[in-house]
Amino acid sequence: MIRTFRGKQPKLGERVWVDDSAVIIGDVEIGDDSSVWPLVSIRGDMHQIRIGARTSIQDNSCLHITHASEFNPEGHPLTIGNDVTVGHMVMLHGCTIGNQVLVGMSSTILDGVVVEDKVVIGAGSLVPPGKKLESGYLYLGSPVNKFDR
Repeated sequence: MIRTFRGKQPKLGERVWVDDSAVIIGDVEIGDDSSVWPLVSIRGDMHQIRIGARTSIQDNSCLHITHASEFNPEGHPLTIGNDVTVGHMVMLHGCTIGNQVLVGMSSTILDGVVVEDKVVIGAGSLVPPGKKLESGYLYLGSPVNKFDR
């Protein structure tokens, strides 16, 4: 279901596939050849969400932003690059995900995190607020630790 919020209508690129049970709300743009699977929630209500091309957002994932507040005057948008796989039941909240990233099932990536290109995040991992994950590494655990691939 595609919903307008406060006058902002989600924009889908060419050949984007969205399951009928997914909900995409507000200031959201999804790049060409991407897919959004069953029961996904993508909520660009108080800030923008940008998802690149050839990116897969898998079942039961929740994508949201960080709203502006006294503690964070700018808030955090959610940005996902190209050629990204977001596994089942992932929570992405106000973070930046680079290109060619794999986010393992049931992982949580929190506010202000920056994940550089070509990173693998193992299943069930927690990336705490403000952390930077460097390109070319595997990250695992809760909180995540860095490993050579």
